[in-house]
Amino acid sequence: MKMLPLFAAALAIATPAVAGVSVVAPINNSNVAISVQYVANATTTCAKGVSAMGIYTAPYVLAYTVSGPKLNTVLTLSPGTYNTVVQEWDNCGGSTKTPVAIAVTGSQSGGSVHVTAPANNSAVGSTVQFVASATTNCTAGVAAMGIYTAPGVLAYKVNGAKLNTLLALKAGTYHTVVEEWDNCGGAATTPIAVTVGSLGNAGTFANLHQQSGWTGYALLPPFYNICPSCVPSGPQTKWGMTQNLSSPALSGKSTRMDVGGQTIYSDVLWNNHLIGDFSSQGLPDTDRSIIPNVHNFTYDVYFYATDIGSSQALEFDINQFVNGQSFIWGHECRIAGGNEWDIWDNPGQKWHPTGVPCNPVNNSWNHLVIQAQRTSDNHLLFQSISLNGQTATLNYYETPTPTTWYGITINYQQDGNYKQQPYSIWLDKVTFTYW
Repeated sequence: MKMLPLFAAALAIATPAVAGVSVVAPINNSNVAISVQYVANATTTCAKGVSAMGIYTAPYVLAYTVSGPKLNTVLTLSPGTYNTVVQEWDNCGGSTKTPVAIAVTGSQSGGSVHVTAPANNSAVGSTVQFVASATTNCTAGVAAMGIYTAPGVLAYKVNGAKLNTLLALKAGTYHTVVEEWDNCGGAATTPIAVTVGSLGNAGTFANLHQQSGWTGYALLPPFYNICPSCVPSGPQTKWGMTQNLSSPALSGKSTRMDVGGQTIYSDVLWNNHLIGDFSSQGLPDTDRSIIPNVHNFTYDVYFYATDIGSSQALEFDINQFVNGQSFIWGHECRIAGGNEWDIWDNPGQKWHPTGVPCNPVNNSWNHLVIQAQRTSDNHLLFQSISLNGQTATLNYYETPTPTTWYGITINYQQDGNYKQQPYSIWLDKVTFTYW
């Protein structure tokens, strides 16, 4: 009987450490071309780490091995069905494996996938823009492209050789795969690892339209400076903001923004100081630990109109004031002004037409997502605009201007037309993400 504890201890010592193999590509039970890309990584609780990884294309047929916990290679296989296995071996004598079944077609796609965004191994916000294109040697061309957010999870698919979309992802690390399928039965993949909301300085303000901190200002022609004597009741410009409306609404509580008055072509700007000076969110950042480390922004909003044609333009701005520099990412949807997106040139104090159409739908909720970046060399990068699922990549750079302000703010603005016709816009699910 005294031997049992010793025997149990010996078993505990001999038991291999727990490990796992995550295969990013190829997807299990997928059809692939004869050139098959394998991408995988391994983890283990063995204190000495993972020793090696390998690929079995058949029982006892070890086709490839590599030292360490990561594997990325291309195998050339004959047409047929394969029950492949990706295996890891750790330095404690343990091992684990993941089976991956594939059907290899008789064609060589010679395909490739070029991913422009997001960057591999990058930190991103909760709304992630994927931009990619594909090529193939198949004479019939590329049939479709798609995005896998996890093995076997096809989150998006589009016909053709180009892909440009936004995916909303929860916080965490994703080993995504962008794949193309050609019309000859071939396929090619590119793995892209992203970490959503992982940075210490990342954050999201949700349902900002329901929160306090909004201040409205009248902007009068011809110079459109803030009018210090104007009041919401007019008469030059009239404006109002009514929160907690149940209809129309998506979240259950929308906010109506009203403009009118006597001065034609006058505008109303609403501003909210989120971080830094005059923060409405309790984030004054007095120790300068947040704002200098923030470089990326997403402005996500739904808006509704019953008389969209009365609007000269709608404006959505992201502003960062840091290290004595002013970064203003101004985005204006001209409606009566020509149904086109403009972006703001702060040094030149003028708007640049982008050539991107802006056609919001009347009596319907319109979904807008804007992405912008302060580059590592301190320039403004206007990245993309997405309206109702149609995404336009801008990649337009601008230069900051001097300032004594410190903070991160957002603006929303409604412009009056040639009659200064009164009109209303309802806002809902206003979300701002920074990292």
